[in-house]
Amino acid sequence: MKVKYNLINKDRNTEARYGKLETNYGTYETPMFMPVGTKATVKLLTPDELYEVHAGIILANTYHLWLRPGGELINKAGGLHKFMNYKGPILTDSGGFQVFSLAKPKDITEEGVKFKSHLDGSNLLLTPEESIRVQNLLDSDIAMSFDECPPYPVTHEYMEKSIERTLRWAKRGKDVFNNPNQSLFGIVQGGEFEDLRKKSALETVKIGFDGYAIGGTSVGEDKDTMYRMIEYSTKYLPTDKVRYLMGVGEPLDIIEGVIRGVDLFDCVLSTRIARHGNAFTRNGKINLRNLKYREDFSPIEDTCDCYCCRNFTKAYIRHLITSDELLGGRLLSIHNTRFLIRLVEELREAIKENRVLEYREAFIRQYQSK
Repeated sequence: MKVKYNLINKDRNTEARYGKLETNYGTYETPMFMPVGTKATVKLLTPDELYEVHAGIILANTYHLWLRPGGELINKAGGLHKFMNYKGPILTDSGGFQVFSLAKPKDITEEGVKFKSHLDGSNLLLTPEESIRVQNLLDSDIAMSFDECPPYPVTHEYMEKSIERTLRWAKRGKDVFNNPNQSLFGIVQGGEFEDLRKKSALETVKIGFDGYAIGGTSVGEDKDTMYRMIEYSTKYLPTDKVRYLMGVGEPLDIIEGVIRGVDLFDCVLSTRIARHGNAFTRNGKINLRNLKYREDFSPIEDTCDCYCCRNFTKAYIRHLITSDELLGGRLLSIHNTRFLIRLVEELREAIKENRVLEYREAFIRQYQSK
């Protein structure tokens, strides 16, 4: 089935939306934070641990799975869900973001992008058709169009040519898309330019997709610029389709995105900072390597309901981290992922009660209290 978005409530004072997203694996509430499982695994976490933190959609990366173990092998295994034993919805990105980080500007052509494999240095070409073919094989619930994600900053002239090419790529990808169990999302680009964000959004909507993503943010711009990029995009997207802000996972950025009408978020941040000994808390991020936690026998957060906070202390986790024990990163990954999911759960309630701005003010006051 195609994903279907149902708008239930809109905050009276902002663009924040509470809705429900129907998928092949059930109906899920939005706003939603989606953990990232780049290589068909959310780093250090099992599927059961993802269910326990109330994860819904998770991500996998087309580029990495295309190279290893390959779309054909995963398809032979029965698709991504069976391959990784995840009984929930999965979104696959197009692979474009990774490819553009490896390619040189001269290697971006109308055909696609030429680049060298990060595994063995072999020459590769990723086209819109190949990205969609691989995603069809992976059999995720949501596939993403292949787009160019330009660096920041670029000129207006460069960005205009880029979005026009991305639109042509989106049409080519849609033309070859052939998995009836999958939904296909279009991606809005345009950098910091309002006129190009508008053009990209309106033209992408004309092509017609099952949902829409906002790309090209969190690529080096300052926060105010990022928030304007979001506003420039969401205002031109249909209200009856889900909206996804790609690669954003800082707590304050999620709140600001929700206020501007975003429904879905993803980021590697929750597990990445965990592997370096950092934890999200209501009072800001903390580093468990800090000596002051050596004899701190309290949980990371008294109010958190995750497995880590219910069972372990900062002192124990610090011991694991400083001893290079993998369990430390696992426990912090559980906590950080649950932290972001709890954040969007609270935002849903705030939207229902028309108090999103009050929630933001209270959260920021506590989060920046140190």
